[in-house]
Amino acid sequence: MNIANRIDCLGTETAFAVSAEAAAFAAKGNHVYPFHLGDMNLPTPSTVVEGAVKAMRDGKTGYCPNAGIPQLREALAENISNSHGVKYGMENVAVQPGGKPVITKFIQAVMNPGDEVLYPNPGYPIYESQIEYYGGTALPYGYKENEGGFAIDIDAIENSITPKTKILILNDLQNPIGAEASPEEFKRLAEIVREHDLMVLCDEAYFEIRYSGKSQSFVSLPGMQERCVILYTFSKKFAMTGWRLGAAVGPENVISVIAKLNVNDESCSNHFNQYGALDGLTGDQTEVMGLLDVLKGRRDAAINALNQIEGIHCVTPASTFYLFPNVTGAMANKGFTDYDVFRKAVLEATGVSFCTRLHFGRQLEGETERYIRFAYSGIDIDQIEEGIGRMKTFLES
Repeated sequence: MNIANRIDCLGTETAFAVSAEAAAFAAKGNHVYPFHLGDMNLPTPSTVVEGAVKAMRDGKTGYCPNAGIPQLREALAENISNSHGVKYGMENVAVQPGGKPVITKFIQAVMNPGDEVLYPNPGYPIYESQIEYYGGTALPYGYKENEGGFAIDIDAIENSITPKTKILILNDLQNPIGAEASPEEFKRLAEIVREHDLMVLCDEAYFEIRYSGKSQSFVSLPGMQERCVILYTFSKKFAMTGWRLGAAVGPENVISVIAKLNVNDESCSNHFNQYGALDGLTGDQTEVMGLLDVLKGRRDAAINALNQIEGIHCVTPASTFYLFPNVTGAMANKGFTDYDVFRKAVLEATGVSFCTRLHFGRQLEGETERYIRFAYSGIDIDQIEEGIGRMKTFLES
């Protein structure tokens, strides 16, 4: 059977390939410290679980409205309106089977073949994959490391824009680097968006995975609400990665198209899961806040251990559950020049499994520093300290 030509344009999430390598290494009897995949080993709050179980027992196991049950759409609209300082109604919300479908449906809804789309690199690899799969031209923009973390290379964005540029993908509180835009960055980006009449996908998957300060949304800036679609997911805040539930939130004309795509793709999101998520949103938040406390402890343990390794330095992000340590010195000290050789050598010598910068996009012109990504959402503190301790011994030997 012949495969369609367009499949050649479809990328993948290469972190899963690293996961498969780690699993094969473990199958040989080795101990693995899993820093590679942003899954969670924390329990979903009981409010969500009990709400979903009750819904199943109440017969909520058939089809439901393709845009989501009205109660959840209303609750999401109210929740995001309050946190973002804007006004949404249920007509602005389309429930999705996870956050990832928002990316592909947004692109299908607003991008024509030949349009150019600005996307972050390093960044979530599905952006580039979906842009190219649907016939767009992917324009990467990067970040510059500074004392506080990473700043968007806004000059690169401005220099990339042509009359064909139609969309900006903005992932503030970013995977993999944990970058958070400053008010000044947001202001400049808003000026660019207005000047070039761009639509914006605001990927806010980690908006509420926050350990200090308060998250700000690009949507809240003057004139941006009507240009932006928010990617919302239950996976992170409620430890629901396997439940596959999220939402697209934005202008009604775009959301109605996304809801129509729901009909064509999956009919509707899981019925009883939506009732569980509804109880999670509106119920007691004690367990939800407890998840944040656990993640913060893991972040601090990982940061402390990594910064004790010669040739590695890592800033402390206020959000996400990822670290993006600079390992330029450590690689040089051990004589490594290739990311993949370095990664596999560390795995085989220590059992520590992680992704590298190359799992989140091609290196940009002029890049000289080397980075790896550590996800700490699926590994306990004792294993974090033990694994990074073994890595330290290997890298400093």
